[in-house]
Amino acid sequence: MKTKYAYLAGGCFWGMEDLFRHIEGVIETEVGYLGGKNKNPTYEDHPGHAEGIEIEYDPSKTSFKKLLDFFFRIHNPTQLDQQGNDRGSSYRSAIFFQNSEEKETAEEVIDIVNESGFWGLPVITSLEKFDRFYSAEEYHQDYLVKNPNGYTCHSIRTQKAFI
Repeated sequence: MKTKYAYLAGGCFWGMEDLFRHIEGVIETEVGYLGGKNKNPTYEDHPGHAEGIEIEYDPSKTSFKKLLDFFFRIHNPTQLDQQGNDRGSSYRSAIFFQNSEEKETAEEVIDIVNESGFWGLPVITSLEKFDRFYSAEEYHQDYLVKNPNGYTCHSIRTQKAFI
């Protein structure tokens, strides 16, 4: 089986990881840092990086487009640099595309979400060219599995798919 990877940011990485891990076709998730200025970022030092997730998935069971559909149902993509109580560019909504096909798919899904009117405001999710994913510290991995009552600002806002 040949797997693929998707890289997304939409607020605190704990909640995103916890929801994506249950999607059919998702093989593994890992939290980390994307799109910033320094190499080897840490939780205490990640200027410009977003808290994000790496999603390994089986393309025979799900698609990048379906992952994006779910992404737009679990966080508010109309808020600039904020999700829940978390504020700052670390919590921005972003899709880190790896090629022109992923970028085009992301643009298409954003248009569909905007046309749905579900969020009431335009999607401001940034499209950023993927450079590198840096794994977060071990205590952040599977955080809500280890801490079932831990903080999350993510939930499935609508069962109805956009695509």
